[in-house]
Amino acid sequence: MNFMMAGMAPVMSFLMMGRDMRAMESSELLFWGVMSLGVIVGFVTAYPANVWMVARKLKHGLMTVRATRKESRSGREAKSARVASAGHETHREQKRKSHGGHAMTHDATPTQLVAVASVSFFALLVGIAGPANWVNLRLSARDVGGAIMPAGMIMDRDTPAEAMRDMAAVDPRDVVSTHGLDARGDRELVPEVVNGLKIFRLETSVIRWTILRGVMVDAYAFNAQIPGPRIHVREVDRVRIDVRNRLPESTTVHWHGLVLPNVMDGPAKITQDPIATGSVYHYEFTVGQSGTYLYHSHDHPDRQQALGLYGAFIIDPAKPDPALVADREYTVMLQEWLLREGLTYPAMPMDGAQPNYFTINGRAYPATEVVPIRVGETLKIRFIGSGNGFIHPMHVHGGPFEVVAVDGTTLQPSARYYADTINVAPGQRYDVLWKARKAGKWLIHCHIAHHTTNNNVELQGGGGLMTVIDARE
Repeated sequence: MNFMMAGMAPVMSFLMMGRDMRAMESSELLFWGVMSLGVIVGFVTAYPANVWMVARKLKHGLMTVRATRKESRSGREAKSARVASAGHETHREQKRKSHGGHAMTHDATPTQLVAVASVSFFALLVGIAGPANWVNLRLSARDVGGAIMPAGMIMDRDTPAEAMRDMAAVDPRDVVSTHGLDARGDRELVPEVVNGLKIFRLETSVIRWTILRGVMVDAYAFNAQIPGPRIHVREVDRVRIDVRNRLPESTTVHWHGLVLPNVMDGPAKITQDPIATGSVYHYEFTVGQSGTYLYHSHDHPDRQQALGLYGAFIIDPAKPDPALVADREYTVMLQEWLLREGLTYPAMPMDGAQPNYFTINGRAYPATEVVPIRVGETLKIRFIGSGNGFIHPMHVHGGPFEVVAVDGTTLQPSARYYADTINVAPGQRYDVLWKARKAGKWLIHCHIAHHTTNNNVELQGGGGLMTVIDARE
């Protein structure tokens, strides 16, 4: 049994606590597959010891053919006659008779027995201590059962359960709806108005979202869209946002950059209790600013925001500046995705979690929108760093643009400047004015070349963080 467990322990430890921890759940087929493999390896490990024990007559072999009761009785009678004729009966023979003829007389020496026993205990120790040096064997199925880690991610004996849960793939069985290329995110959310109070309703859920023809991700979404719906209000509006959580984990919402009562700010366990699955939280405040803002999860944001829980929060000024009014507007929200072997993981800047797809407003080029404009018109582009782990140098073809606002604050005329590339970091926002000087198809794209590919492949001239401004006469 020591040799058997010495073979089973490392197989089960590495496979159950390695990458796919569905093997820890007895309700999963994978659990029984790992158990079966462990038993097979354990049998092979114990086989030499079993052969030696049978040869030394310490145990019966599996193929031993025992005598029938009649043969055993006649054999014992013949043996008794021989012993009687010899005039004596040994203690071993008496013991053998008392066991019905099945007792064995082994020929292993005490030294051999001690040696084999010592080797078996040492093998068992190595079989348990070895995996414990590589994976966290202190965790149980309750801690991480069902979690699937991204391929290539480094996990060791100190990796906590919380980290594993945050980096795990979305369970496809949690998906409640599927959306194709005909669906779009960033749809303006229409409020209910009660006595001047604008009431918006957000609901989180797990959806399957198409980012490119033939490519779908399992995502966390507000109101079943990526990005979440646009909340568009006016400075001095009184608003209430009711957030209902349908995720398989708790969540909160942070109103990024807004000045509001602390209890409405959203950080989980700091200003509020997390919103449990099935529960509702009411955020209410008066809008006292204007500009481009965003909202996003602030409960495990490393996971939840990376999986799609974000949206634009646009506030019109009470007194618009005519110099900043454009003919058209376009909001650019940036995100990174990690999709491997049909599973979606939260993309992070770490080994094994680097993204391989990139989206603007929930789509990867060539599935991104085309922005129509006439030559001579001005386009206001609102860049929003809605991802949470990567900086994107966003570049616009066809001439420079004027940066007129940063992080929701309008720049004074003397502080405004022209550029053709700006670094959009997580959480940052830029409002820029771009004039269509000449007719043609002008790109908006990230200037990190890898970010303009789809799984390292270019389609129709690019991919990922690219979209086209179509300027016509």
